[in-house]
Amino acid sequence: MSAPIILCDTAGMTNERWLECRAHGPKGDIEYTVGGSDVAVIFGVSPWTTPLELWMIKKGRAKPAPKANAGQLEMGHLWEPIAAHWYQVKTENTVTDDTNLYQHADHSYALANFDRRFTRKVDGEPGILECKSCSFHKASDWTDGTYPLYYELQLRYYLAVADVNIGAFAALWGNNPDNDFACPLLERDRTKEDMIFERLDEWIWSLKNDKPPTMSGVKPTLALESLAKIYGASKPMLPTVEFPKKYEKTLRRILALQGEIANHSAEIKRLNEEVQAHSVRIAELMKDHEHGVLETTTDRILIDFATRTIRRTDTTRLKKEYPTVYEDVLKKSESRTLKVSVEPA
Repeated sequence: MSAPIILCDTAGMTNERWLECRAHGPKGDIEYTVGGSDVAVIFGVSPWTTPLELWMIKKGRAKPAPKANAGQLEMGHLWEPIAAHWYQVKTENTVTDDTNLYQHADHSYALANFDRRFTRKVDGEPGILECKSCSFHKASDWTDGTYPLYYELQLRYYLAVADVNIGAFAALWGNNPDNDFACPLLERDRTKEDMIFERLDEWIWSLKNDKPPTMSGVKPTLALESLAKIYGASKPMLPTVEFPKKYEKTLRRILALQGEIANHSAEIKRLNEEVQAHSVRIAELMKDHEHGVLETTTDRILIDFATRTIRRTDTTRLKKEYPTVYEDVLKKSESRTLKVSVEPA
């Protein structure tokens, strides 16, 4: 390995220009590129994007979908310097900014921007620092020196591009750095690195040879959402798709599962009706009280009958009295649900 190539300095760039450089290099002469956030997607472990969606975007056949969590992403960007600050305080390693766009010395498609660099205090070893922020319910991902796999793949990729042997995360999820902060270290592993770049080489080959990836191994919910984004709304005038015989087993399994769901739905409805029947007398005794209790020798049975207020827009009234406002605020929502049915031949 040798030092990476500095393609350009991204400081002061517009977001549009930065995206251009990231997609094809500052000169526009790299047909297909991979960035750090792409690696987990290519491996099929990203919680947000599927390999096929990314592939379609790289081929120019789809546009990136608007981010549903734009505020959260902006907050993460604003927290970067705070996370970097506390990493330096906690470790006493020296943290420095690096706004260059780098290219891997041997894999020209591999580009990278680093959140920060650091120099380890004990031995002067250089490293790459990735600053992350998350909500409290994701804090367990960072306990006891652990980190999510999708972030590990990203940082290992950065170590390869930068040709350095250590990396670290600065993960922040609250305003108390003594409890809401983790900074696990990650050491370079050449075997894992070779595996990563073998997959990335295959990915670039698939782009150049127009061989799209499948949804194999992708979480089903994410896969269906991604397909809906890629292909958009259904087109009623298109011909019926003729499926080959090999899909009969899958389709019949869907049919069977739909039947099970219908049966369970009926049973759930029956059980809810029974709960309501038993609840009538209890509600009569509760009157206008919110809470009740029954003490037994082994436990306490608690009853809750509190009023919950939910405010919803009266769309019927809004449409009738303020039709112009109603049309202005009307939000269009589209979805596609796959359903299988059967009819006699």
